[in-house]
Amino acid sequence: MTIKIVAVDKTEYIEIVNVWEVSVRATHDFLTEADIQFFKPKILNEYLKAVEHLWCAKSSKGQIIGFVGVAEDNIEMLFISPESRGNGVGKLLTSYAVEQLGANKVDVNEQNTQAVGFYERLGFKVVNRSEVDGLGKPYPLLHMQL
Repeated sequence: MTIKIVAVDKTEYIEIVNVWEVSVRATHDFLTEADIQFFKPKILNEYLKAVEHLWCAKSSKGQIIGFVGVAEDNIEMLFISPESRGNGVGKLLTSYAVEQLGANKVDVNEQNTQAVGFYERLGFKVVNRSEVDGLGKPYPLLHMQL
């Protein structure tokens, strides 16, 4: 499969949010439906605009199969469509974020053990922990760094 890494255009935000939702449903089993519905408009209306860099992976057919958002030196978001997981898309986007965008940190939900393991395999180490997420919700975060 040929994958291209390209900047996300604002006209693609709905497609990005759709990738976010199917990815979250596949990997964040600790979130409730109410949580997903709470975050979905925030992703679309606030969080995508808040990152300095928003890049996506597109399949050879032009479909967005994953995306990464970086602010300063922190990977703020990395989501891969479920059918594309395990195919190197996450690693490709993370490498792009590190090598091209200067990212060297990421915050990961502690309950998302797959993501924690993914980042550890790429060389990230836990340097700190927070009991709650950035909105004060009871989802502990692991602060990881290369």
